[in-house]
Amino acid sequence: MTDFQAIGASRKTANTMELIASAARRTVKAAIPAVPGGIIRTGRNAWRSGKASKVAFLVDGAAYFSALDQALRQARQTIWIVGWDFNPDIRLRPKQSSETLGELLLSLADENPALQIRILVWGMGPVYSGKSLRLFRESGFSSHPQITMRFDLRHPLRGCHHQKLVSIDDSLGLLGGIDLTARRWDEPDHRVSNPVRRSPDGTPYEPVHDMQSMVSGQAASLIGDVARRRWKKATGQKIEPSPVRDAAWPLAVAAEMTDATAAIALTEPGLIGKRGHYEAFRLTRDAIRAARKHIYIETQYLASFGVARELAKRLKEIEGPEIAVLVTKSSHGLIEKLTMGNNRDRLIRRLKRIDRYDRLRVMYAVVPDERGGEKEIVIHSKLMIVDDAFIRIGSSNLNNRSEGLDTECDLAIEAETEGHRQAITALRHRLIAEHLDAAPEDVRQMESEKRSLLETIEVLNCRERGLRHFAVDIAHGGTTPLPGTAIVDPRRPYWPLHRLRLRVGRLVSVFF
Repeated sequence: MTDFQAIGASRKTANTMELIASAARRTVKAAIPAVPGGIIRTGRNAWRSGKASKVAFLVDGAAYFSALDQALRQARQTIWIVGWDFNPDIRLRPKQSSETLGELLLSLADENPALQIRILVWGMGPVYSGKSLRLFRESGFSSHPQITMRFDLRHPLRGCHHQKLVSIDDSLGLLGGIDLTARRWDEPDHRVSNPVRRSPDGTPYEPVHDMQSMVSGQAASLIGDVARRRWKKATGQKIEPSPVRDAAWPLAVAAEMTDATAAIALTEPGLIGKRGHYEAFRLTRDAIRAARKHIYIETQYLASFGVARELAKRLKEIEGPEIAVLVTKSSHGLIEKLTMGNNRDRLIRRLKRIDRYDRLRVMYAVVPDERGGEKEIVIHSKLMIVDDAFIRIGSSNLNNRSEGLDTECDLAIEAETEGHRQAITALRHRLIAEHLDAAPEDVRQMESEKRSLLETIEVLNCRERGLRHFAVDIAHGGTTPLPGTAIVDPRRPYWPLHRLRLRVGRLVSVFF
């Protein structure tokens, strides 16, 4: 008997008819869809929406960087790069070419005098990655007349710019969880020893799983609008949209959806005297409420007790959805370990105590190492799939700061055709297959047989590479946020200090 089966058996034995009847009475109302007519609602949980002529899901850094390399070479008027961090020394095709991203952008600008390249980076991002002074001194790159780099400091104290997007001629947009910086490239096998998986200084790094979306059409122009919007807030400079909107879709990238409505959800803390945007958290909450069969989540952090409350309500229902969550196990840095790691364990403990019907799995991914042990894969993606009818990919983690302190951007699509639904299902199967070292067809067949997401994972989770569940003591320990969480992982800005930060941010933005 596996650990999953043992947990399930003990839970089912412990249930009583009285508990079931009581839960049934409590959940009759909850069975009614929370968002009639669909999950996505512009003005509530979405900033804007528009048609995506084509949609592709780029799983892991190698796929994203390769697609981006092709897309950048087709730019005619504008390239926007907006991110938490930026490193011009990374290579987009490390197996095929030694050309760096900075060299590519320089060559594109030299070849096309009409091309304008604008890069917006969180002001503290380069400081965290230890290369801020080198970026300022990058004379051959940052001093080019067609390339403009700015550092975004228009944020509350302890807040950051966390969006990760690229816009090309307002006709191609790439949005998700991957910054154009070091330690993001990896291949789907995530093997421990990959000689190509190295930082620009030659330092190897651990396996990392992530993903990005790519869209064309109106949805791509919306991503361009987000870039210009953030640029204006950070620098005060208003940039008009690109007059040319015919960048070609990269030939090597297959479109997985066509003619789909895509929505953009933002998180922007309100500046003094101005309202903020909190669509991303509402979108997460509404998607959880609307689920009927299953919820599949990949997230770097699982520390939002607001999200936990919504998941708990669904776990209490007799016929509620199955919930599978993949999250990074290890935390880096003292503060991250004390808050994100501890709060994750407390959150899991709370949910497992409620999970009397055994419909929750919180797991982390591993690959075998060369010594017969296991190596954790860093889950950096920010993904939610609900009932294979809704998908959300972006920069928002499931922690407090992503709900109202940091600046985030997510793309969501709700299936309108059977083809859209099949594309979302195929992506979910592909992701599960990757984590279980299986074939997507194996996942599809097993799920068809078992009629269960969790049972499918359980049966196929039999190889050295696979998923492990968190060993959390359910009976003992706290189930509320760790004391001090509001300071380290706040949901909203602290306004008195925010005023001072804004003044400093203005001065620094003007200087640079």
